[in-house]
Amino acid sequence: MSAAEAHVVAVGVFDGVHRGHLRILAKAREDALRAGVGCAVVTFEPHPDAVLGKSVPLAPLTPVGEKRELLAGAGADRVEILHFDRAMAALEPEEFVRRRLIEALGMVRLVAGEDFGLGRARKGDIAYLRDLGARWGFSVDAVPLLLDPDGPVSSSRIRAALGEGRVEDAARLLGRPFRLEAQVVRGQGLGGDLGFPTANLELLEHQAVPADGIYAVWVTMPDGVRQSGAMYIGKRPTVGDVPHAMEVYLLDFVGELVGLPLVVDFVAWLREERRFADLAALRQAIAGDVRQARERLAVTARPAGAPADPPEGRK
Repeated sequence: MSAAEAHVVAVGVFDGVHRGHLRILAKAREDALRAGVGCAVVTFEPHPDAVLGKSVPLAPLTPVGEKRELLAGAGADRVEILHFDRAMAALEPEEFVRRRLIEALGMVRLVAGEDFGLGRARKGDIAYLRDLGARWGFSVDAVPLLLDPDGPVSSSRIRAALGEGRVEDAARLLGRPFRLEAQVVRGQGLGGDLGFPTANLELLEHQAVPADGIYAVWVTMPDGVRQSGAMYIGKRPTVGDVPHAMEVYLLDFVGELVGLPLVVDFVAWLREERRFADLAALRQAIAGDVRQARERLAVTARPAGAPADPPEGRK
């Protein structure tokens, strides 16, 4: 096998591609550069826990397209996203390693988190893989979990933070603002009637969404220009409940948005969703939301993709 065909391989679900995952990917990239071989990442969709019935199927933190971009941006020369199903779950770890990692990628070193487990019943833990590597000629690097004062940085903690609207906490764990990619669709024009024309959004891909409420956000337009915004997620209780709505008001923009794809980065929680007595009270509340959003975004302005400020909790 030539060096060009060989790879150091990082393996994991990598949902969210958070700071803990980035530590694993950085180690794989470092090992690959030292060895003069390629760096490959192998990951799985959908989440194995959902396929195996270990949890209620959860929307991913990062849809497949964004996940691939983040993994490549972290230094992977090759990203393999494997479709996870019960047939793959039933594979013995030794067979998976042989077929998917050694034969397909020329693996010379495997890099994973220290709590990694592969194959049926997670039999392929780090000790098992090291024993396998001793027989088959690859080494194994177990990367320690990334810890903060509240415990390991994990996808479950990020999901919990988003479920409570704590987007600042989610950004700290991710190492970047939480992001949604959506398309603007035609709405009922209620925001315009209130003096704050909003863009109604539909997700481009199935993914997790923060809790209902109002947020300060940065919105990136198709031409790359970034706009400040106030984001609403909820059921519109004052004007007639709907199953679920996502709307964003761009603070300094005039123009047509319907049909455009937008990228929304969440910066700060502003308030919870509330039912107001009338439209006048709703209009006054929205004006306050816009002022708060402008204030928060003024102090968090930075290049797109940079992490948000440390969490300050809900206001």
